[in-house]
Amino acid sequence: MLNEIQHAFGEGEGELFQLNYNRAMPMRLDRWLVSQRSEQSRAHIQKFIEAGYAKVNGLTGKAKTPLRPGDQIHLWVPPPEPLPYLKPEKIDLDILFEDDHLIVINKNAGIAVHPAPGNKSGTLVNALINHCPNLPGIGGKLRPGIVHRLDKDTTGCIVVAKSQEALVKLQIQIQKRIASRNYIAVVHGAPKENEGLIIGSIGRHPKDRKKYAVVDEELGRYACTHWKLIERFGNFSLLQFKLDTGRTHQIRVHSAHIGHPIIGDQTYSRCKKLPMNLSSQALHAIELGLIHPITLKEMKFRAPIPTVFDRLLKLLRNK
Repeated sequence: MLNEIQHAFGEGEGELFQLNYNRAMPMRLDRWLVSQRSEQSRAHIQKFIEAGYAKVNGLTGKAKTPLRPGDQIHLWVPPPEPLPYLKPEKIDLDILFEDDHLIVINKNAGIAVHPAPGNKSGTLVNALINHCPNLPGIGGKLRPGIVHRLDKDTTGCIVVAKSQEALVKLQIQIQKRIASRNYIAVVHGAPKENEGLIIGSIGRHPKDRKKYAVVDEELGRYACTHWKLIERFGNFSLLQFKLDTGRTHQIRVHSAHIGHPIIGDQTYSRCKKLPMNLSSQALHAIELGLIHPITLKEMKFRAPIPTVFDRLLKLLRNK
């Protein structure tokens, strides 16, 4: 099988994985492969499938191919492509913890986690590969070492792996909810309850492809957010959020969905009356808990509340 795939799609190094589907219920090929290959993003898996690198019982699979008990799956993972424009940049990092296996950063607002079209420099990854020269060989070509992400204007705790072993093990902790991620945010309005659970699949907004929204289950990916009221300030509230899943813009989308958008969020909030001028949404990843991927020690990190966020809270409390 390995020789056959190499012959069909070019010679070169890579990895061939042989997997067996043993679940009782059918499941799409792309979704199941994502659950099995946690070090690869769903986008990467889908590209592999589109290129014909996935075979089900010897036949080329498609993303929607339903898997059934006893199916045998072969997945060819080609070697990483060379980094096209990723360059180290001297950018100050607020490091909460670092050893040979991982680094935990308190990310500032206004810095994207990794490069993307139209945003090729000035990212956290650019800073990290300057700080950790061996990082580019770990993970995807534009996201070396990235375990999870924070939005560009979200501040707080983010962990980055410094070895392939650490990357895979930390991603599994995120996927299986072993790692805990807690956020705080100031939102518009005051929830009637003191805590709640938001469950709603998240996918591309049907009318604005630059945004995300809660959509029908078959059109998005399952998302679950826990929230708890910390403090009320009249027309505003301070909430704590805990993620079960990590979808793009999840807290921001779910908050807007229940009628309490995060203040300062220029994408998901239409509310213009703010207690003070804000350049970004008032959302902060305040705490991150994980098990060290190598030593197995339980670890918890807390990112100090940013100055602007702290000033906002003091202003609301004094009103």
